Amino acid sequence: MTKSLRNYQFGAVLGFAALHLGALGVFFVPFRWSYVCLLLATYSLRMFGVTAGYHRYFSHRSFKLNRFNQFLLAWLAQSSGQKSVLWWAAHHRIHHRHSDTDPDIHSPGLRGFWWAHVGWVISNTYDDYDPSLIRDFSKYAELRWLERWHWVPNLTLGAMLLIFGGLGALLWGYVLSTVVLYHATFCINSLAHVWGTRRFATRDQSRNNLILALLTLGEGWHNNHHRFMYACRQGILWWEVDVTYYGLRLLNLLGIARDLRGVRLPRTEVEAQ
Repeated sequence: MTKSLRNYQFGAVLGFAALHLGALGVFFVPFRWSYVCLLLATYSLRMFGVTAGYHRYFSHRSFKLNRFNQFLLAWLAQSSGQKSVLWWAAHHRIHHRHSDTDPDIHSPGLRGFWWAHVGWVISNTYDDYDPSLIRDFSKYAELRWLERWHWVPNLTLGAMLLIFGGLGALLWGYVLSTVVLYHATFCINSLAHVWGTRRFATRDQSRNNLILALLTLGEGWHNNHHRFMYACRQGILWWEVDVTYYGLRLLNLLGIARDLRGVRLPRTEVEAQ
C-alpha cells in the first residue's frame, strides 16, 4: 500500500535524514580503533536495551524486575532513540494481536517493505497509542515521565560522548551507532517477515533468520518468538544464538532479573527444516 506524503511528519523525516547524513561524518575525523570499539559497545548495549527492555520486558513481560531496575532498563532502551517504552510496547502488542492482518501497523506483506521497515515510524499516523494497552506499566510515574521526555536518555548519551570523547566519539559512538541500531531493529519488522525459515505454522509470516539473530542479539528467531511470545528465550534450540537471553540469565544469577519465562517445546510442533 502506497502511503501519501501527508502521512509523514516533516520534522521526523528531516531528523531521520539528518542523522543518516551525519553518519558520513565518520569519514571526516581521524580513524581510531577505539572509535570502532565505542561503536560496537554503544550498539550492543543499546540493542540489549531494545531487545530485553522495549521488547521482552515491557511488551511481553517475559521476566520481572524491581521498580528501580525497571526504570534503568527503560532509560537504557530509550537511549536508542525509539521513543518511550510505553509507546513502543503498546504498538508492539497491537502487532502481535493482528500480525500480518489489516490492523497490523507494520506488515510488509500488506503495506510494503518501506512502510514496515521505517515508514510507519516517521509517519504521523502512529504518534499516539491506546493507553488501555499498557496500563500495567503506565501506572508508574517515572515511566510516564520518560513518556513525556522520551528524548532525554538518547540526547544524554550523545552529550556525554561529545563532552568526554569529542567529535569523533560522538560521530562513531552515537550518530553511526544509532543509524545502524535503527535499521537492525527495523529489519525485524520488515525482513523477519519475508526472509528466513518457518519452524512453526503460525498464523503470520514470521521467519527465523540466523543473520538477523546475530545482528539483533537474538531477535532474528522471529518465528520462534511468534509461537512463544511470552518467553524471554527466542533461540530455543542449542545452536540458535540468543545473546539477549544469555544476558538475562546473567542478570538472573545476579538477582536482578527474576522469574524468567521459558519455552515448553512440544516435539510434535517442530517441523523438519
